[in-house]
Amino acid sequence: MTGGAAVPTLAAEARQVDLWLLRPPEVDSAAALDQSELDDAERHRAASFIRPADGLLYASAHIALRRLLGAYLGTAPQDVPFVRQPCPGCGDPHGRPAVAATDPPLHFSLSHSGGLALVGIAATTVGVDLEKLPGAETVEICTEALHPDERAELAAAPREARREMFGRLWTRKEAYLKGLGTGLSRSPSQDYLGADIRRRPAGWFLADIPCGPRHAASFALAGEVPTNTSVRRLSPDWLRTDDAEGLLAALVRGENPA
Repeated sequence: MTGGAAVPTLAAEARQVDLWLLRPPEVDSAAALDQSELDDAERHRAASFIRPADGLLYASAHIALRRLLGAYLGTAPQDVPFVRQPCPGCGDPHGRPAVAATDPPLHFSLSHSGGLALVGIAATTVGVDLEKLPGAETVEICTEALHPDERAELAAAPREARREMFGRLWTRKEAYLKGLGTGLSRSPSQDYLGADIRRRPAGWFLADIPCGPRHAASFALAGEVPTNTSVRRLSPDWLRTDDAEGLLAALVRGENPA
């Protein structure tokens, strides 16, 4: 991808959320994945995972993030100007990752789990979370960390529906906490993100994202209801092509380049 004109765009006044889902290549084809667009810290992190599939997912997610942000910014992926925002707790610059100030503003959030990655991009603060659906034992243990009324909703649900319900609830919660910039340093029991949308945190719009039967995903957007939300899937081949920008342009135009 070159530093030409950006393919996808966000208008400064738009209440727009662009959501990008990506599956990494198969592990046996990982050698074909060019990591030159990553920085040294990202390559080191990708190589540090015990399971090759986890390292491949990490590398794929971060290459995708750089390529997408590069397209919006009109810059090469390796030149995307990442910064850290001030920590909400202490004010030091180790808070939410962001890009350096842009005009119009550009905000992003990244999540990956269980062989799938999700990138959210918007003109206002956004948080996304994606999780592989947990097992019944994990649901039972982690439910204790939730808001009391969320726990009551789960307890009232049919047993067979609780894994999916918990997944949606937890990803809403993590997306919101990422949007705040606190992550799980803010207690998961503090905020209600359950089924009653009238009781969710003021000043934020939250929605679930369709992503298949094995995962749950959600996004949180600061402000009012978005006027336009898109969910697009990127193929593993997009990570390996020499024409990533061309394939991205076709996808934005509504074509299927696969």
